[in-house]
Amino acid sequence: MRIGELAERAGTTTRTLRYYESRGLLPARRAVNGYRTYDEGDLRLIRQIRTLQDFGFDLEETRPFVECLRAGHPAGDACPASLAVYRRKLGELDRLIEQLRAVRTEVGAQLARAELEASAELPGGPEPRCELGG
Repeated sequence: MRIGELAERAGTTTRTLRYYESRGLLPARRAVNGYRTYDEGDLRLIRQIRTLQDFGFDLEETRPFVECLRAGHPAGDACPASLAVYRRKLGELDRLIEQLRAVRTEVGAQLARAELEASAELPGGPEPRCELGG
């Protein structure tokens, strides 16, 4: 298949595919007429890259998965280098989750303080209203 068809089937652009090619993630095969040619394996590579990027992996982090696919592993993630990237990414995600939990705790504490302060200012009165004036 040619680059336009691959881009359409993969849900991406020809520009993106050329970029992947320049980064060595997509093979640069050309027909005798000079057109780039691709096969179903290339489509699988692109889908793997896009899936990983949707999960937050940067382009360079996808390289071990691409190489694993090229080596014949059907899912592209059974190779030692792919497993190492998964482990690193899980560590990053765990750190981000902890940071978000800390922020959530702080925001909850600020909300509780603000609600207490608001209720103390207007005992028995209506809910306080905040208006943006202009």
